Amino acid sequence: MRSPVLTITPIKGIPFIQPGDDMAGIILGALARMNLSLLEGDILVVTSKIVSKAEGRWVNLVEVQPSPAATQLAEQAGKDPRLVELILGESSQVLRCKPGTIIVEHRLGFVCANAGIDHSNVRGAANPEEDWVLLLPENPDASARRLRQCLEARSATRIGIMIVDSHGRAWRLGTVGIAIGLAGMPGLVDLRGKPDLFGYSLQITQVGAADELAAAASLMMGQAAEATPVAHVRGFPYALRNGSLRELLRPREEDLFR
Repeated sequence: MRSPVLTITPIKGIPFIQPGDDMAGIILGALARMNLSLLEGDILVVTSKIVSKAEGRWVNLVEVQPSPAATQLAEQAGKDPRLVELILGESSQVLRCKPGTIIVEHRLGFVCANAGIDHSNVRGAANPEEDWVLLLPENPDASARRLRQCLEARSATRIGIMIVDSHGRAWRLGTVGIAIGLAGMPGLVDLRGKPDLFGYSLQITQVGAADELAAAASLMMGQAAEATPVAHVRGFPYALRNGSLRELLRPREEDLFR
């Protein structure tokens, strides 16, 4: 049964996350301070940045030695060769390069700019001694599963977890939130075979439900200094089930943009 109302609430009071922090405890504490409790079927949307921070995915560029390949690509892109070395290490293939941007197929399977490596809202000033960047989580699906297990054990409630990142798109301007890790919720909802209003059986319709929710939640969490890296979702209109990033990735042989 589809819920008549979808409610997305940004969770306030999440502190700056440090490696090894108890993410489940921090989130539950913030929910309690807002008088929110988890109910069956709720979803928590979490930015990849705080997951990466908790997992210690920091890298100090001072410690990176660029390879000849990274140095050459850095010249084309006008980027720091040390950063490009990290981009190559996180990627399975470089697809496009222009000044300021390197488009890659990330080792996780999706296409994105600069391998999702982030320099914004990251600890350390940009100086020769502390020039920190943040890599995406090593395995966002596994990160989502661990967080879900902890939250469900402490709340005795069945929920879904989604880890999101901000990506551009090949055919439109502007970044949007997309799912890069899932646990306990669908990524893709297959409507093929379902009737439309006139009884016609749908032939190709598959809904990227996780990405739709990721984009909506990102509107509430913000992209700059809002400091709201978690959103609580109630009324998701599809049944929860086990899902993963893989179901959202278009097979390479069907990708007309490569």
